[in-house]
Amino acid sequence: MPPGRGTDDRRRDPGAGRADPALGGARDPVTRRRRAAPGTAAAPSGLGPPLPRAFYERPAPVVARALLGCLLVSRLGGRTTAGRIVETEAYLGPEDGASHAAFRPSSFDLFYGPGGHAYVFRAYGVHLCLNAIAGAAGTPGCVLIRAVAPVRGEAAMRRRRGQNLGQRGRRRLTDGPGKVTQALAISLGENGADLTRGPLTIRVARSGRFVVASGPRIGISRARSRRLRFWIRDNLDVSPAR
Repeated sequence: MPPGRGTDDRRRDPGAGRADPALGGARDPVTRRRRAAPGTAAAPSGLGPPLPRAFYERPAPVVARALLGCLLVSRLGGRTTAGRIVETEAYLGPEDGASHAAFRPSSFDLFYGPGGHAYVFRAYGVHLCLNAIAGAAGTPGCVLIRAVAPVRGEAAMRRRRGQNLGQRGRRRLTDGPGKVTQALAISLGENGADLTRGPLTIRVARSGRFVVASGPRIGISRARSRRLRFWIRDNLDVSPAR
C-alpha cells in the first residue's frame, strides 16, 4: 500500500490533552508531564517525558495509532538519537497468523506480560525489528515501529547506517524497521527493556496536525489482508510502497 493511499482520518497533536475513557477518564497520558524519578537521568533537553505504562495497556491497534507523532529516543551507542514515529503496524494474539504470539514460543513471556516493554527480534536472520508490547498482562499484542523521521542526532544515525554525511537529504535513512534499529543503535540487548524508563524510551511530542492513513501490513506472508498498518500520510520518511 503506497504511503499516500489508504483509509485516513484527521489526528490532533498528541499534546492536546483529552480525557481518555480507556484510562478511567484521566487525561491522555501522552500529555501528562512528570518529574524524573530520583536516580534516573533527566529527559534530554527539549524532549517530553516517557509515555507511562497505562498508554500501552490498550489494544495493539489503538496503541499503534496513538504512537504516531511520538518520539522514539535512544541513549544507546554513546549518543542521544531520536526520531518521530511516522509508521507502525499492530500485531495481535494467536488469532493473528502473522503475530509471533501465534508461532514463536520464545516470545510468549513478553507477549503475555505487561505492556510498555521492548520486543526486539531478528527478521530473516538479518534485520533487527523493534516492537512495543501492547495490552494488559495476559492479553498478547505488540506494535512494530516501522519508520521514524530523524529529530536528533542525525549525523550519528548516518554514520551508523553508513551514509555519507554530505549526502543530500535524508531520504531512506530510517524508512524501515531494520534501518530504525541500526540508526538508533538498538540491539538484541534491548529485548525486554522497559520503554517507560532507561536508555530506550518513547516520549511525549508536539507534532501538530497530521492525517493518519491505514492499510494492510507489508513484508509478511500471513494474514496480509488485515488493515493494521498505520502511517502519517504524505510523510517522506514512511517506508516505500511495496
